[in-house]
Amino acid sequence: MAFTLTHALTFEQEIKKSRFQALAAVVENEQQVKDFLAQHKDLSATHQCWAWKIGHTVRFNDDGEPSGTAGRPILATIEGNELTNVMVMVNRWYGGIKLGTGGLVRAYGGCAGQCLALAEKIELIEKIDIQFQCLFNEWAILQYELSQQGIEYQQYYTEQGVAISARAQANQIDALRHKLQDVTRGREQLKVIES
Repeated sequence: MAFTLTHALTFEQEIKKSRFQALAAVVENEQQVKDFLAQHKDLSATHQCWAWKIGHTVRFNDDGEPSGTAGRPILATIEGNELTNVMVMVNRWYGGIKLGTGGLVRAYGGCAGQCLALAEKIELIEKIDIQFQCLFNEWAILQYELSQQGIEYQQYYTEQGVAISARAQANQIDALRHKLQDVTRGREQLKVIES
């Protein structure tokens, strides 16, 4: 079971005169990661270390700190909280006292951990892209079914009827498949789009 954050948040702390600021946000693709990094670029920070996880894909960056002392501990905190679709950046403003590698690991991982401890988490439910078609006179029934289940959809009118693209939770697909079969009397099939 995977979780994600309900909203972005920030946490700050001072460790041996260095100021650490963690920023956590929800990201769903690499473009959102790039946008987050561009939006939060702070030239006054000595280091801007980060990590993100989207599904099974992970990335991290130590931004000039000794290898493995910043990005990896931030990522470990994300994974330790069973989070996905999450980005955490920890900014450091150097205060003149060296922390050593162990101190850096504790500082970056700890600051990210404190930030995520404040976060409200929700279960991440996988959504699947689907498509189907129906005749004009069948659309009202199927549109009602989509709305009742809270399924996001887009409809496209064609000469033959209506083509629908939707994003449904995995547990909603069977019921929708049966409803489509019933309404169209077996004429139409629900197609699952592989990502």
